[in-house]
Amino acid sequence: MRTLGGTGIKVSPYCLGAMMFGAWGNPDHEDSVRIIHAALDAGINFVDTADVYSAGESEEIVGQALRGRRDEVVLATKSHGSMGQDVNMAGNSRRWIVREVENSLRRLQTDYIDLYQMHRPDPDTDIDETLSALSDLVHSGKVRAIGSSTFPAEQIVEAQWVADRRGYVRFRCEQPPYSILVRGIERDVLPACQKYGMGVIAWSPLGGGWLTGRIRRDTGVDMSSGRAQRLPQRFDPALPGNQAKLAAVEELVKIAADAGCSLTHMALAFVIGHPTVTSAIIGPRTMDQLTDLLAGASVTLDDDVLDRIDQIVAPGVTLNPADAGWQPPVLADPAARRRPPATRAAS
Repeated sequence: MRTLGGTGIKVSPYCLGAMMFGAWGNPDHEDSVRIIHAALDAGINFVDTADVYSAGESEEIVGQALRGRRDEVVLATKSHGSMGQDVNMAGNSRRWIVREVENSLRRLQTDYIDLYQMHRPDPDTDIDETLSALSDLVHSGKVRAIGSSTFPAEQIVEAQWVADRRGYVRFRCEQPPYSILVRGIERDVLPACQKYGMGVIAWSPLGGGWLTGRIRRDTGVDMSSGRAQRLPQRFDPALPGNQAKLAAVEELVKIAADAGCSLTHMALAFVIGHPTVTSAIIGPRTMDQLTDLLAGASVTLDDDVLDRIDQIVAPGVTLNPADAGWQPPVLADPAARRRPPATRAAS
């Protein structure tokens, strides 16, 4: 067990991610519950979900699975993503946070959440507003600790400063994307988390499936899958970033073979072996997938293997920028980067 930041909460190095339970992955509720129970029986005590996963269905499945076992589990969920047609049913505003936490508590069938996280930054909401609302939830007992997810380093630091100056409860952990193929956070996010004593819960340690061995040059990418259709920029083999990932995977398979383990197990060992990472999120859709993931829990990588990985994907490098999980709106909206044409003065 590892301590989550400075909270004193002990969590397993593997965190069971629940994104695949429900319409996005496994629609069979009973089977999903069995998978959750198997993970708990294997020693995982950390479960992470989000309101937006299958429009709340994931939280409902997790709540069903934890009946009678709630107190033995560190339960985490997230809010931010759109949960309806109303424009205010999303974001990091006090108005939405206070409403949505009640919805999550109901779906999860619990009266408290161990870790409540902001799923993404919200440029439209002052971090002061967000931390104020989250602090009230902690003081009320509905939430035990708070965290961020996929926040850039500068916003992590800003949130720490605002919490300190305003006397708010501070973010105790960050949940960033991190894998052998997605190492950008090594430059700034991980050092910032280490400086402020924050835990790190890495999502997508298998690179969205790229590090399972199923995606190879000879097999190609199944663009008909649900994930590829939702996120073509992360899977389309015609894009340069994904071509770079295909090339890297071919070399990484060789390194894993020489190390005597599967590519999946090497990828997970790489992530949980980083001294700043608390847990890596595993997101099985089937029992067989869970069984395979758990089989790699004892794998460790020696320096020679890590050095060879560094030669394939250099520290601090993300091969495909689309895998970073979030980008500032100013990068996506050309109008935000350009001055409007000068207005001709009236004669």
